[in-house]
Order: sequence, then C-alpha cells, then structure tokens
Amino acid sequence: MITVEETPLSGVMVITPQVFQDDRGFFLESFNAECFLKEGLPVDFVQDNHSRSVGGVLRGLHYQYPAWQGKLIRVLVGEIFDVVVDIRRQSSTFGQWFGIHLSATDFKQLWVPPGYAHGFCVVSDIAEMAYKCTVPYRPCDDAGVRWNDPGIGIEWPVDHPVLSAKDQVAPLLADLDDLSV
Repeated sequence: MITVEETPLSGVMVITPQVFQDDRGFFLESFNAECFLKEGLPVDFVQDNHSRSVGGVLRGLHYQYPAWQGKLIRVLVGEIFDVVVDIRRQSSTFGQWFGIHLSATDFKQLWVPPGYAHGFCVVSDIAEMAYKCTVPYRPCDDAGVRWNDPGIGIEWPVDHPVLSAKDQVAPLLADLDDLSV
C-alpha cells in the first residue's frame, strides 16, 4: 500500500509506502507494480541506479533528451534536498521548481516524470540514493540546466556546494532549445 501526494508540478508525485516497524527494525515494499498501476504511476522501469555522495555535494540539474527518462527516487542512507524543474516550454509551469527533503528515515519517494530536470544536494554527512529509470542512460542524450540559474531561483540549503565540472557550466534554462516530450 502506498500514499501518493500531488505536487504543484503536473505529474511529479511524492510517494510514501506503508512501513512496518518494531524493535527489530522495519520492512516496506519500495516498489509494487500492482500498487503503482492502481495509482496511475509507471511500472516499466528498465534500469536501477545507486549513488553515494558526501555532505555538501550538489548533483544536477540533469535530464536526458530526446530519450527522456522518468525516475523514481528514494534515499537509502542520510538525507537530501531533492529538486525538480519543469523544462517543458509549452507547460504552464515552465521554469517552476519543487523541492522536498527525502531521507532514509521518512521513506518517501519522488516520481520525476519525463520533461523535468532533476537535482539534489546532500544535507547529511553522507547520502545514498537508489532510483529506478524508465529509459536506459544514454551518454549522447545527457543534458543539464545550471543549478543556480537565477531565472529559476531554487532555494538550495547549501551556500557553497561541491559540484562536478559539468554542472558548473551547464546552460541556463533560457538558453535551452524547445524540448518536447
């Protein structure tokens, strides 16, 4: 059983699984195709990823085009501030962002549908994430938007993040071509 909450961005959903906890630990179903189908969520995932980052690392804002990826994100260790930006020019929420803290202790997941850029920063000493993807990663389709684009105005909870060379020079949203989903 899962609870699904809508966000201000169309199709972006916060998913909370039922968690069974006692003094021995916990158990949860992180993915159940039947439950996801019932809630209108995708079930055709083709790739699972696992990443580990130290505190202060900011990764993103990433997307893949034209082979758009949908991503189901969850935190296994630590805590992150997870951000989604609508990069679909034809959308009424183009350029708007949604952010949420996800942690290993709240068990929440975030569904990021195709058409959105995604990024996160680590707010704990270390964080590990797992995410399911609807399309395999294709290096030739790898793209991004600048993490601190003033036209988007994301309120990141870190002042001086640790960035990759690629993320430091990603284009501004205004400089992107018209991306269609």
